[in-house]
Amino acid sequence: MRTAEIRKRWLDYFESKDHAIVPSAPLVSPDPSILFTIAGMVPFIPYILGTEPAPWPRVASVQKCIRTNDIENVGRTTRHGTFFQMNGNFSFGDYFKREAIDFAWELLTTEQGRGGYGLDGDRLWVTIWEEDAEAFDALTKGVGLDPKHVVRLPREENFWDTGQPGPAGPCAEWHYDRGPAYGPDAVGGTVDPGGDRYLEIWNLVFDQFVRGEGQGKNYPLLGELEHKSIDTGAGLERIAYLLQGKENLYEIDEVYPVIARVEELTGKRYGADAEDDVRMRVVADHVRSSLMVIGDGVRPSNEGRGYVLRRLVRRAVRAVRLLGVDEVALPSLLPVSKDAMKASYPELEADFGRISDVAYAEEDAFRRTLAQGTTILDTAVGRAKRSADGATPVLGGAEAFQLHDTYGFPIDLTLEMAAEQGVQVDEKAFRDLMAEQKQRARADALAKKTGHADLRSYETLNKELAAPVEFLGYTDTESAVTVVGLLVDGVPAPAASAPADVEVVLDRTPFYAEAGGQLADQGTIVLDGGATVEVDDVQRPVKGLSVHRGRLVEGTMALGDPGTATIDVARRVAISRAHSATHMIHKALHEMVGPDRTQAGSENAPSRVRFDFRSPTPVPGEALGEIEERVNSRLTENLEVTDATMPIARARELGAMALFGEKYGDTVRVVSIGGDWSRELCGGTHVKATGEVGRVALLGEASIGSGVRRVDALVGDGAYGFQAKEHALVGQLTGLLGARPDELADRVGSLLTRLKETEKELAGMRQERILAAAGTLAAQAERVGDTRVVAHDAGEVASADDLRALALDVRGRLGDAEATLVAVGGVAGGRPLVVVATNAGARDAGLRAGDFVKAAAKTLGGGGGGKPDLAQGGGTDASALPAALASVAEGVRAARAGA
Repeated sequence: MRTAEIRKRWLDYFESKDHAIVPSAPLVSPDPSILFTIAGMVPFIPYILGTEPAPWPRVASVQKCIRTNDIENVGRTTRHGTFFQMNGNFSFGDYFKREAIDFAWELLTTEQGRGGYGLDGDRLWVTIWEEDAEAFDALTKGVGLDPKHVVRLPREENFWDTGQPGPAGPCAEWHYDRGPAYGPDAVGGTVDPGGDRYLEIWNLVFDQFVRGEGQGKNYPLLGELEHKSIDTGAGLERIAYLLQGKENLYEIDEVYPVIARVEELTGKRYGADAEDDVRMRVVADHVRSSLMVIGDGVRPSNEGRGYVLRRLVRRAVRAVRLLGVDEVALPSLLPVSKDAMKASYPELEADFGRISDVAYAEEDAFRRTLAQGTTILDTAVGRAKRSADGATPVLGGAEAFQLHDTYGFPIDLTLEMAAEQGVQVDEKAFRDLMAEQKQRARADALAKKTGHADLRSYETLNKELAAPVEFLGYTDTESAVTVVGLLVDGVPAPAASAPADVEVVLDRTPFYAEAGGQLADQGTIVLDGGATVEVDDVQRPVKGLSVHRGRLVEGTMALGDPGTATIDVARRVAISRAHSATHMIHKALHEMVGPDRTQAGSENAPSRVRFDFRSPTPVPGEALGEIEERVNSRLTENLEVTDATMPIARARELGAMALFGEKYGDTVRVVSIGGDWSRELCGGTHVKATGEVGRVALLGEASIGSGVRRVDALVGDGAYGFQAKEHALVGQLTGLLGARPDELADRVGSLLTRLKETEKELAGMRQERILAAAGTLAAQAERVGDTRVVAHDAGEVASADDLRALALDVRGRLGDAEATLVAVGGVAGGRPLVVVATNAGARDAGLRAGDFVKAAAKTLGGGGGGKPDLAQGGGTDASALPAALASVAEGVRAARAGA
């Protein structure tokens, strides 16, 4: 039975049991605490925890998942894969243990001809919590499972919780006995006696209890949940390799075709060599995972999800190289994986152009990195081995960090390649350096978004509200309100007195909370008792809860106080103009460049837009001009801007654009500009007609990361002001150059060419002047012992290049007959510089250029270094240059005296 058919049967079965069928959520997790969707239940966590009401009483899905915490086991076991699909059925206060167990038994054991999976019920084993009598009875008396096949386990081995007070409950884990060829019999109350015999295929989690505080599984059960839930997960790949009669998940129909293609590329046979088999399985797994991750909008980068993708692609490419293929491999492998997966995910076919562009570009980049980084790593490894002195050689954390930071060599690859040569890596030191770097980069970025409060404070407050905070901002800029929540310094409080930093929750609000790239509203909350809060920011830390962050500047406020909330209208209008302009830029980008240039982020601020989009190449300058012209042309048409709320399926039918990684409900808001010209799913505020935007000026386009570009633009008053300044500047230039505006570009280009030619001539003349002294300097070399020494101050120079050329010229004129050291100093741009060159005779005598440069640069108040034959340094004190050059001669004198 093909994997796509197993998937279909799951959904068909649970649809017949009155479950709502929902599509897989994206691999990009909606939970900000995790990078990817790592389990089938992740999209349903708010309903399981009770923080949001479930839209359905029962539901089923087949969820795409990515998990890389055990990536080193990929290819080495039968069951570890980075991408996998999790079949799930869920109940939120509807059915419970008996029905869930009945469903599992029926689907697993019903004959294939009648829509089931046709597994032998006598080979099923189930582990349960030792105190769960209800599950035991449902298994043994309900479906008739042999009691000997029900294994009772303590809470430590069979209990689910979130790791903190809240829902918890026992599990019923279903295993399938693959037979004695795969391992010993289950004895002594276990289904894990060794080997791969008892394969876990389905886990039923019974969310039954409320747990208290405690560590690990040592916590009290405070009582039963008012609304119990069912959360199950059955591994699609595991069921597939059982039903397809395969040894492991790498040999099923959705994975093995890549292995077969690797066999063709390498000439190696799968099954002939254990290590080659592991590499082939790694390639097959990682290529499939990369396909799916890129398909869900992730781009390679050095952070977060992008780094996980980069690691997957690069491990796959390296595994292919270790199998003997030096040519590019992904163009041969990725299409095979796409063909294997498209029966389950047809969108892969339509989007393959974009997916392949991203993957192939990353392979090309890594091939360059691998060539450079491998040489550097091999040198560092050799150095570590030589200095080990019989102990285990260790590569320093600083060297690993340099490989990562300077050459883009992933730490995981450094660890693997070093281990292959018997060398350990000081990973702790590397992580410390990485942490320092990230801390410096992010030090001031966190406070605004997270505030001060523990998220649980917001969740508790949200639960206590009679209804979600009502947003009035689409129609109102001011409204009567009541304070229903108050936090001071992140702690819930009944009241507060000025002055104080507060977080205020209102029963209703005209304030827009920052979302979708649109900045939050600002304004005031004036309470009837006289208290005034100046609102600086509004955030939604949990769904349905708008938190107004600001300063209580006057009076005392308390829960229940009535008042009036008023937004800064001028700011809102300017932001709304920017947001509508963002939609128009996005649409024009699609028209002028291509529909695969999809939005990757934005910031809509007063009179300013920052628009990020996915693109493997820069946008040509002429295309940028065409985008600006198209947007402004549509602005003058004064197109109507409308919004409508509709089912998400209808929005997709209308062609509304959605953002990768965003979580949308069943009902969405669609903003349309000019009817069907531009349609996007959007919760932000907009103008009523495009003429209100005024004008848009694109300032430029640049890369902000691998495969992501950014356009900055000014909107409305900002654009008019910018264009007025440009007009004035053009007027000045036409007067200075005596040219018409349309001739300015050619005239400036001509001037720049002449300027460069003149600078080149001047540089040549300056160097000729400096080098003219070389003969005289060589003739006047001072003899210190048996070493000839030249120490010369060249005065003002253009750069260290002038000094280097003079030092090498003098050294060349003096030849190799005797030991020679040449030191030349000068000042470039107010900064003193010194260059030292030595010949072979001086180096044989122990006179190394780097040592002398360090001493001279120290006198200058700086530092330097280089090779034994040529080194360079500098400092800050130009007045000390004579002393620095004198120290060189003194250093030679001291060295020769010691010899």
